[in-house]
Amino acid sequence: MSAPRILAISLSPLTRDARVLRQVDALARHGEVTTVGYGPAPAAATRHLEVGAGLNSLPRTPLGVAGLAARRLHAVELSAPGLRRGLELVETELGGSGRFDLVVANDARSLPLAHRVARGAPVWADMHEWAAEEFSHVLTWRLLVGPLMEHVCREYLPASAAVTTVCEPLAERYTEHYGVACEVVRNAGPWRDLTPSPADPARIRLVHSGAAIRGRNVEMLVEATLAVPSCTLDLYLVPAADGGRYLAELSRLAGGSDRITIHDPVAPAELPATLNRYDVGAFCMPPINVNAEYALPNKFFDFVQARLAHAVGPAPEMARLVREHGLGVVSADFSTEAFVAALRTLDPQAVRAGKEASHRHARALSSEADLQVVDGIVTRLLGAA
Repeated sequence: MSAPRILAISLSPLTRDARVLRQVDALARHGEVTTVGYGPAPAAATRHLEVGAGLNSLPRTPLGVAGLAARRLHAVELSAPGLRRGLELVETELGGSGRFDLVVANDARSLPLAHRVARGAPVWADMHEWAAEEFSHVLTWRLLVGPLMEHVCREYLPASAAVTTVCEPLAERYTEHYGVACEVVRNAGPWRDLTPSPADPARIRLVHSGAAIRGRNVEMLVEATLAVPSCTLDLYLVPAADGGRYLAELSRLAGGSDRITIHDPVAPAELPATLNRYDVGAFCMPPINVNAEYALPNKFFDFVQARLAHAVGPAPEMARLVREHGLGVVSADFSTEAFVAALRTLDPQAVRAGKEASHRHARALSSEADLQVVDGIVTRLLGAA
């Protein structure tokens, strides 16, 4: 009997998308995985259908924008250049009568493509975060793209065989808004066999990793570090699609300080070992939308696997885990002043305690429990295919 054929669609640079890489690894245990997305193939993929990096995953063409403005949402579901190319690639791969046994759609923008090519196969919608407000702090998204994402969710989630998201509050929100059962697959990475590095008694080595996107509030981390002489800050940042403007702004804000260092990004698999040499993982993103409010990102779990203490803002999900497990400090609010006050409570003893707490809870905060959820979904859907 041949292995099940699984299609995983993610209009993202796959080898830089930690969640999708973990997903493809898990899928590969159940069958042959064909991936659709930007950039080179993930290591676990059997076959990869590469969408050209210049082909946008949203309908930002003149006709697409006109359709969004006129609320012709059905008409523009598959009009984005990246989705059209993905459709061509998958249809060529399938031929006239073939089909996959399971189709996985990552994020709402992939849902119309997933359901178009499923040909009767079950579709698992991994929504990651709250789709309709992904960039709702941006006016054009709120006016044009948000209604499309809302339409896509309302149209396709009830027709999906499984729906997942990153945390319980968002799962409850999907159930409330769209009437679908929604399971939780956190952004946790695999358990790493690391131990806490020794704390430096003379300084506190802060570190932050992720995308260089303005809404992530990395500039506040720079400002706060400059205000606390005992702290240094190392940034491992993936450039955003802004031509490097935000990275350049962060560099200017650092003002040549030898306490702020901006590094090239590190591959997701290498991050915990790279971060292990530091003391405190720092992240404080204000609740500019629903996703920011309930943020529980890859970096939080990377900090745990790196055996770091945490310094975070009062986002409910992160704050809950930091307090529950004694991982570090939570600032009173999202301001620079509050974060500076939180940093000033960190002494070598507090840093050591936070690092040891990450070490104790690294297994529980790894992807082991999430992989059980994924395996359950895939086994169930392949059995029903």
